Amino acid sequence: MSDTTTPTQQRHTDVDLATRYDIERFLYLEAELLDDQKFEDWLELFDDDIHYWLPTRTTRTVRERDLEIAGPDGAAFFDDDKAFLTGRVRRLASGRSWSEEPPSRTRRLITNIRPTRLESGEFEVRVNFHVLRSRAERHHDTFFGERTDLLRRIPQEPGFHIARRRIVLDTTTLLAPSISIFL
Repeated sequence: MSDTTTPTQQRHTDVDLATRYDIERFLYLEAELLDDQKFEDWLELFDDDIHYWLPTRTTRTVRERDLEIAGPDGAAFFDDDKAFLTGRVRRLASGRSWSEEPPSRTRRLITNIRPTRLESGEFEVRVNFHVLRSRAERHHDTFFGERTDLLRRIPQEPGFHIARRRIVLDTTTLLAPSISIFL
């Protein structure tokens, strides 16, 4: 599945309740690892070919709504692969990431989990999220949006790997001074 493929462009089926539960449990584990700042463990949830992408968003008219979110060749806050994500995690662990020293405190709420099974056997999962970041004594940022993940089943725990992540913020203007956390 490419980053611009939509569910209507691939045949898909609903998932059974047991699979839905496994997917939800996996996503809650991921949120917990991030909130607990276990970034090395979090990296293990990704496939080697991960594409972690946060395109920019602009306000458009109704007629131009399909241009609201930047495409693969457009501007992005994140457009990372596994090597880049690994570098970000190492920098955070080094204490030399000035934007995260002292580290932010985060809390993630994951809601409206909508999984579908693709013809390939992978799962496309749309998730709404709310991330609160508290930094220093008085700095707070809130991020709302939707993620679309491509999950692949693996035989060992935690049961899935993330192969693609597309993050779309609900806002067009970034009110936070930076996005130095993972969404």
